[in-house]
Amino acid sequence: MLQSRKSTIIFKLYSWYLSNIINRDFSGFKFNDPKINRDEAVLLLANHFSWWDGFLMFYINKKLFKKKFHVLVTDEDYYQHSFLKYMGAFAADKKGKDTLETLIHAGKLLDDPANLVLIFPQGRLYASHVPSVSFEKGIMQVFNASQKKFQIVFSATSVSHARRKPQLNTDLQVWNAEEYLSLQLLKSEYNKHYQAAMRN
Repeated sequence: MLQSRKSTIIFKLYSWYLSNIINRDFSGFKFNDPKINRDEAVLLLANHFSWWDGFLMFYINKKLFKKKFHVLVTDEDYYQHSFLKYMGAFAADKKGKDTLETLIHAGKLLDDPANLVLIFPQGRLYASHVPSVSFEKGIMQVFNASQKKFQIVFSATSVSHARRKPQLNTDLQVWNAEEYLSLQLLKSEYNKHYQAAMRN
């Protein structure tokens, strides 16, 4: 598994840099505050349509949730953007057994109330306005590897081009999972949130 690494200096530098480029490149970034339980970890599930997605969720965590940020990325992104590992990125080094170990690692991170784990259920980039978000089955490995004492937050981000600079909009919702969670239920509930956010 490709682990995240700690460097306080690099983390603070990129945290400052990201805040600046978001303010510079967009006319605004609007998001609601769903008021999470501070005593539980957060599993943040988000749609994935741009290079910006992980950075936007990093920014929201910095402003709202204030948890230790972790994000599951592809091995390609991990190697191509070396700074990501200093911002909490981890990845599977290869297919098969290592992928399973990486998903288990994500589940274990959710046992610590101080953590936030960002996962893009789609697994790769899609168009910005797909009618629904697909879910890879590996997400259930994350649930099963944890003690299931965390909260789930749905995130749906869209971009408005009504001005010269685009406007970012992220709709967040805390979802209380059923005791017996299935992939189909999770996908269905997330897409209800996603489709409502796109309509708005």
